[in-house]
Parts: sequence; structure tokens; C-alpha cells
Amino acid sequence: MKGLFKNKISFNGIILDKIAKTMFMKTKLIFILAFVFFSQSAMAQFHIGVKGGANITKVDGKSFSDEFRYGYHLGGFAEIGLGKRLAIQPEVLFNQFNTRADSSFKSVYQNAVDFSGYQNVQLNYLTIPIMVNYKLGSLLTLQAGPQFGILIAQDKNLIQNGKEAFSKGAFSMAGGAQINLSKLRLTGRYFVGLNDISDLDNQEKWTNQGFQLSLGLAF
Repeated sequence: MKGLFKNKISFNGIILDKIAKTMFMKTKLIFILAFVFFSQSAMAQFHIGVKGGANITKVDGKSFSDEFRYGYHLGGFAEIGLGKRLAIQPEVLFNQFNTRADSSFKSVYQNAVDFSGYQNVQLNYLTIPIMVNYKLGSLLTLQAGPQFGILIAQDKNLIQNGKEAFSKGAFSMAGGAQINLSKLRLTGRYFVGLNDISDLDNQEKWTNQGFQLSLGLAF
């Protein structure tokens, strides 16, 4: 009887061990499948891409011509999904903005170079927009968010002795819409500067504003 009881216990132990191993394998398989599922879901909501297009901008200030001038932008972007409708879209762009100083510039700034009529001004920025995207459907996305700019080059012929007339930083708010055609992104935005970009000691405030039209390709 004792031998039979021991054999029964041993047999039950083997069965329980097999059950435990089977449950462990199933649990491991479930975790692997869940990891693959969530990884694929995350990848499905993350894209990178390149974009470029036209800038139509001006500098607001009484010493500048009240007209929009053309420039361009080039760079890259990422789309980070936060659910079915929301996403964050950070970008890094090279932006060229063009404007004109009008004939009043000389009278406002006594140490300005002597020029007649109009003087073209070119500003090159490294710009970092951080857009919040809201999808209205598979085709249309609304965008809004801040835009940070670092001035990397400017014309130095406005002020005598090559003094820099513009500050190094620009902060703007931007908003617009994006059309999604498979991997293509067609974007239109308006931005308005919130800080004074003048680096001169005077009473006049200069701000950027303009439109951006872009064509992008997401990967």
C-alpha cells in the first residue's frame, strides 16, 4: 500500500509539473504575442518624412515694406500617434524669409547705410515647429502649435559696420491643415511671430508673419 501511494504521488507530481510547464509556455506565448501586437501598433502610429515648399512672408514694422515676399523651406518631420485622432508632429526645417526695408529706414535708424528706394533683406532660420495634429478623417488633419526659430544668417548691410539688426531667436504660433494622400502630405499653414525680432535699441517692434505651403513624403 505504501508503495502504491508513493507511486500515485509521484505520478501526480509529474502531471502537475507538465501542467505548470504548459501554463508557463502559454503565458510566455501570450506575452510574446502581446509584445508583437503593441510593437506593430506603435510602429503603425510612427512615421518620419521629408518636406519642402514655399514661404510667403513679411516683417511687420513701419520701416519695412508692407508686402509679402517669397522664400523656401526644406527639412524633415516625424508623426507620433497618440490614439485614433491625435498625434504630435515635430519638425526641423531650414527656412529662408525675405522682406524689404523701405525708404523710411534711413530716417528711423540714423546709422543705417545710405540706400535709395528699397533694400532687400534675407533671414535664414533653423526652425522647430511642434504641431498637434487632429484627424478629421483619413484625408484631412488640422494642425496647431508653437514654432521656435534660431537665426543662422542675416544680411548685414542694413546697419553700418555690419552690426546685426535682428535678434537670434524667434517664437511664433502656427496653425493650418494637412491633406493626407497615402504617403503624400500637402500642408498649408499660417504663422505669426509673438516676440520682437529687432536687436536694435529703439521704440519700434519687428515681428515675422507669413504662410507656408509644403509637399511632404512620409516613410
